[in-house]
Amino acid sequence: MLRKPSLLAGLVFLVSLSAHAQGLGDKVELFGGYSYFRTSSPSYNLNGWELAGQYKVTDWLGGVADFDGHYGSPNGFSSSVNTFLFGPQVSWPARVSPFAQALFGGAHVSSGGFGNTSYALAIGGGIDTRLVHGIYWRVIQGDYLLTHFGGAREDNARLSTGIVFKF
Repeated sequence: MLRKPSLLAGLVFLVSLSAHAQGLGDKVELFGGYSYFRTSSPSYNLNGWELAGQYKVTDWLGGVADFDGHYGSPNGFSSSVNTFLFGPQVSWPARVSPFAQALFGGAHVSSGGFGNTSYALAIGGGIDTRLVHGIYWRVIQGDYLLTHFGGAREDNARLSTGIVFKF
């Protein structure tokens, strides 16, 4: 009995969000997808996810909030790396849309029951291609990701692919 009012409330929320988003004229972009992370020290590979949201100030410049999580068990220890990054992105608005970004924030690493948080910087770019109106495929996104865990500089790489919704 409780499910029907909750479902109805959810549908009303989605319809109102969609109606509001249509008035923005492609100012909001939401990305979600698979992400591969290569650490430099120690050197190992992690797999995970990436989520990002962008609000476009102009048709070529926007502000991005980017979050990811990468997981694995290198050397027998369960490890994870999560980043939370923010910054500008420039893009060429077209059917095939290249972009470049510089993001700043933090990263948290956890391995073998120990954790540490560090400053992080990601510089990179990628290519989105339109599938249908409002839905794009992020063919590739590549980022150089700098961290400083324990005072040691780490030069990492992140590759991602997934779906972009533009409202």
